[in-house]
Amino acid sequence: MHRLAALLLLASATATAAPLFEQDEVLEISLAGPLSTVISDTEDRNEYPFVLSVDGSAIGVDVRVRGLSRLRVCKFPPIRLDFSSSDASGTVFAGQRRLKVVTHCNGPADYEQNVLEEYAAYRIFNLLSTVSFRVRLARIRYVDTADPGGTDLVRHAFFIESDKAMAERNAGSLVNARRVTKNYLDPTQTALAYIFQYLIGNTDWSLVRAFDEDTCCHNGLLVGIEEQHYYVPYDFDLAGLVNARYAKPDPSLHIRRVTQRRYRGYCMPREALGGALKTVLGHRDDILRVVDDLPQLSQKDIKSLRRYLEDFFELAADDDKLLRRFERRCL
Repeated sequence: MHRLAALLLLASATATAAPLFEQDEVLEISLAGPLSTVISDTEDRNEYPFVLSVDGSAIGVDVRVRGLSRLRVCKFPPIRLDFSSSDASGTVFAGQRRLKVVTHCNGPADYEQNVLEEYAAYRIFNLLSTVSFRVRLARIRYVDTADPGGTDLVRHAFFIESDKAMAERNAGSLVNARRVTKNYLDPTQTALAYIFQYLIGNTDWSLVRAFDEDTCCHNGLLVGIEEQHYYVPYDFDLAGLVNARYAKPDPSLHIRRVTQRRYRGYCMPREALGGALKTVLGHRDDILRVVDDLPQLSQKDIKSLRRYLEDFFELAADDDKLLRRFERRCL
């Protein structure tokens, strides 16, 4: 079999083995276990046994907290589910091993809205590139067995495809590199990522290591596919599209609010960046539809999100002017 055909067959088989991300409807589940114990265990991050119920099936999973910056600001931190010792066959979680869950951070309603807005950011990048993290929105009923007199908590959250699964789905492998240069990266994927980050108003990313990380990149990873290196962004809670209460821009960027857009890409040939811009503009209606289809949000909230994205498309109507702006700001 031709090598490329074999790679595509492998990628197709990997996707088929992960039904969780093959559908878009909101997944209704419950998660029962010592929730308050998990939330308070931010130092050791021990795993605790839970029962996940979905579509009439009960699956034993181990749960622990995860994350870095959100642990400092969230009373309800993000969590990770470990299915390693479970039998999830015959359920939507078949084929999963470890899954990150993005949760609502704090109690007020706008924090749950932030979950939906960050979910939308992932879905927008899915439109632009298959080399991206798939996500699945869920409505979770949390049952805290460590507080039997407490009230169940029901909130939206979303699951993120694992790093390895995302790479294998694209017939690639994860790449660990301490630093990258412009020539190291696939130009089409990189240009799309640059413009996507500008579209959603995200400045919390970099193609160099963060101070507490061993490899490139801050809020992104690298996937090797056919001798090319693809930059894949993630973690968009500090983006202007989300505009979380706790979000503040890096002072070195000299912007006052995260809703202010700032281009942070490397300098690259005009044709690559221009081609990526045309791709994004070609998906305008699909991108806006992602926002329109978000559940629970009021029409006022949806209108505000659309307005933020439409501001970008109005700027991009003069593509030459916008590309010149990018060239003046590039690193």
